[in-house]
Amino acid sequence: MRIYKDFTFEAAHYLPSAPPGHPNARVHGHSFRARIWVTGEPDPDSGVIVHFDDLSVAIADAREALDHRFLNEIEGLEVPTLERITAWLWHRLANRLPGLARIEVARDSCNEGCVYDGPSAGNTPMAAE
Repeated sequence: MRIYKDFTFEAAHYLPSAPPGHPNARVHGHSFRARIWVTGEPDPDSGVIVHFDDLSVAIADAREALDHRFLNEIEGLEVPTLERITAWLWHRLANRLPGLARIEVARDSCNEGCVYDGPSAGNTPMAAE
């Protein structure tokens, strides 16, 4: 069984790999939406996999690190693509959320997103790891 919690953040960035003159080569901002999935079996006494309040607490630190920030200045997000933002969140939350199963990050204004189900053996988009 899986549950999820959404959160939003506003952030600015630019893509260093964008060609000169491309809009993504300039600093610009987005409204992002992240969805954090946790898998597990409901506790027989409480009936929940994890309390949503506990999930919110675990997510709050990551949201604070991203919200109203310039993503290129965040360690690990110097090239802040959707793929890297999603993997960065995974690495930030994996130790705080047992059962972390999936992270989705979308730019609502662009109708684009990325889904990450965690690192496979020896294969992670976080080059610094």
